[in-house]
Amino acid sequence: MDRNSYNIMALAPNTSKKRETVCIFGTGDFGRALGHKMIQSGYPVVFGSRSTQTSNLIPKDAEVLSHAEAAQKAAIIIIAIQRQHYNFLTPLAEILHGKVLVDVSNNLKINQYPESNAEYLAELVPSAKVVKAFNTVSAWALQSGTLDASRQVFVCGDDMEAKQMVMDIVRALGLTPLDQGSLLAAQEIENYPLQLFPMWKFPIFLSLGLTAFFFFYCLIRDVIYSYVYEKKDFSFFIAISIPNQICPILALILLALVYLPGVLAAILQLYRGTKYRRFPDWLDKWMLCRKQLGLVALAFAFLHVLYTLVMPIRSFVRWRISSSTVSQALKNTTQPLNTTYAWLSDSYLALGILGFFLFVLLGITSLPSVSNNVNWREFRFVQSKLGYLTLILCTAHTLVYGGNRFLSPSSYKWYLPSAYMLSLIVPCIVLVLKFVLVFPCLDKPLTRIRQGWERNPQYSE
Repeated sequence: MDRNSYNIMALAPNTSKKRETVCIFGTGDFGRALGHKMIQSGYPVVFGSRSTQTSNLIPKDAEVLSHAEAAQKAAIIIIAIQRQHYNFLTPLAEILHGKVLVDVSNNLKINQYPESNAEYLAELVPSAKVVKAFNTVSAWALQSGTLDASRQVFVCGDDMEAKQMVMDIVRALGLTPLDQGSLLAAQEIENYPLQLFPMWKFPIFLSLGLTAFFFFYCLIRDVIYSYVYEKKDFSFFIAISIPNQICPILALILLALVYLPGVLAAILQLYRGTKYRRFPDWLDKWMLCRKQLGLVALAFAFLHVLYTLVMPIRSFVRWRISSSTVSQALKNTTQPLNTTYAWLSDSYLALGILGFFLFVLLGITSLPSVSNNVNWREFRFVQSKLGYLTLILCTAHTLVYGGNRFLSPSSYKWYLPSAYMLSLIVPCIVLVLKFVLVFPCLDKPLTRIRQGWERNPQYSE
């Protein structure tokens, strides 16, 4: 038998035996959607409601009874109502004795109450077995069948048997249960759906800040300076020229910031002589959002490619080419080919193409569907070795683009260097530090530290 067949069978609904009846308290959107999905999976469903009148919104194969009558028909009761309405469960305490109560509720904001909704439910009905589940799945996803984005269901509870019963239902619905431990984890599970891109805040805010800085920097150098000293209106640069400067700059800086925390962590471990002390919070959070930083950098690199592709059709570029052609024709001269400049131009483009190719490869391997199919050594090779190679190529791409203009006085307007010169600061720092750390005198002790060796064990925390 195929080694994967067991996992497939474990996740598939067991249709060989009759399902136990499940009770759902609440006939709102989520309760109805969950009930419909459970009926499709072969579960008899009974709804407990204040009104026992059957509505055409209720799944036709489900029964609607009062809360007390419905609770008596099932061992598992899903509480699909809001926390503020839990008080009606207190008179039902005797009927709910020993029952499994599944809390699926969410709050309007993070840490809205001192305790989680599931813990509050357990206090109201102490004789029941409370399990937290299904709060990360939306009613829309259950109704439409689009569960790819919300297939994982976090489950927690103090009673192992009750938790297993709920996890069996989760699997039967085609979802993936993740055991998060005891009911103490319910607060974190309830906060999870309320978080708005928690790992993306730092990369996005940093990108916006850098974008604003370099936009005004390029605006001053390329538009305002030309207008003040040369009386030329280059305000149209705002549409394409300036964005095409900002995008590669941010792509390079953000890519360097992906690898800078790893270098800083290595230096800190060498200084401490141990890996068993926590990094500072700022460094720890920085390292956790490296994937997001890399993806934002890749997005800016894509924009740079798109902006570059439209350059030949710009009115300004066509005007410059035609003006140069007419000027040479009137003077009856032909400007000879500068092979040095041609080499620099082709090298600049070649380095950019190779760097962008590896950049895309890094982005592809960061996708869960790809990273789950490679082992740790392969993933580390791509993200670390090829990642640094990408940074080297992109940095070289920028250096070759600058050519000998770094030392040209005309490149400094109002004593301000070109924006691409500023973009080289962070990448060059990262590459120099990484080059130093590769030396055996530093690499060997760092490897030993990461394998568990400690220079001063008594100072470990």
